[in-house]
Amino acid sequence: MKKVVRFLLILICALVLILCGLIIYVATYKNPADKELVEAGIVEKQVQVGSVTFNYAEGPDNGPALVLLHAQLLDWYTYSAVLPELSKGFHVYAIDYPGHGKTIVPEGYVMSAENIGNDLGRFIDEVIGTEVYVTGNSSGGLLATYLAANRGDVVKAVILEDPPLFSSEYPAVKTTVANKAFTQSHNALESEDYDGDYLMYWIDNSKQFFATYVFPGAEKLIKGMVTIYRTFHSDEPLEIAFMPVSVQEMLRGLDYYDPTFGAAFYDGTWNEDFDHEEALKKIDCPVLLIQANTGYLADGTLDGAMSKEMAEVAMDCLSDGKYLYVDSGHVTNLEVPDQFIAIVEDFFLEVENG
Repeated sequence: MKKVVRFLLILICALVLILCGLIIYVATYKNPADKELVEAGIVEKQVQVGSVTFNYAEGPDNGPALVLLHAQLLDWYTYSAVLPELSKGFHVYAIDYPGHGKTIVPEGYVMSAENIGNDLGRFIDEVIGTEVYVTGNSSGGLLATYLAANRGDVVKAVILEDPPLFSSEYPAVKTTVANKAFTQSHNALESEDYDGDYLMYWIDNSKQFFATYVFPGAEKLIKGMVTIYRTFHSDEPLEIAFMPVSVQEMLRGLDYYDPTFGAAFYDGTWNEDFDHEEALKKIDCPVLLIQANTGYLADGTLDGAMSKEMAEVAMDCLSDGKYLYVDSGHVTNLEVPDQFIAIVEDFFLEVENG
């Protein structure tokens, strides 16, 4: 009997020590990329432009201005693996556009390509003050498309990194995998139980995501880790280890995400007055269209940003376009950073050098 009691005491002590160790690790964890960004001279800043307080990361003035627009649900930090290298040859500006990161918008701000695109144009005019190269991923790619089409006076060339051209227009968006995220944003805003903490709402409603990309039941552990991190870092971006970097970045982005952005895709208002075909035909500058892996689910749902046919239509609309397929998931800058760096440098510097 004494041996059993002793074993149980040892087991309890071991579990307590493991729990304490986990709490300390989560509370003190810092992403290794933080140090690399500091060493590269990348500085996070905020600036008021019109009614928007933009949050962005800026590097040293080492070359032509390069604007980077992240994917939906993420923030500027998704470029942390590529900014140090890109900052050696460009003056980088990685921007949290409205609905994301620490960028602040007034109450009732309209989440649409036109409104956000125009505010990004003002940022270029008032903060950067020179012509720019622009690369945008996913929804950021749509905004890059808008800028190239409507601000040709300041945009020299663009890279559209797996943008959901045509597929995110209503009603086509309803037959895409991405519509699950947009529906979730809509449901949160309509729910009486939604308390404004979208990250926790998303975790509670994403069991299948965690079963696929982490492990079954991971959402319970992650909620605990989020609570611990917030307790010690209430005013800092979420940094959680023990999982794939793509999941880490998504959790960080969701901690600041405004679901009104996704809900605007759900009801089609995000693309009001922004016809993708018309916009592409208006672009005069060089364009590189990157397409990542794509396909269809068994039920016909588009599992990718664009189908191959949509990419072909996009290329037909461009007067000076190049196409590149990249064997990667949707966020190529995060999943294949070295390849992304090479693509950006090769394309933009070729344009720069004439």
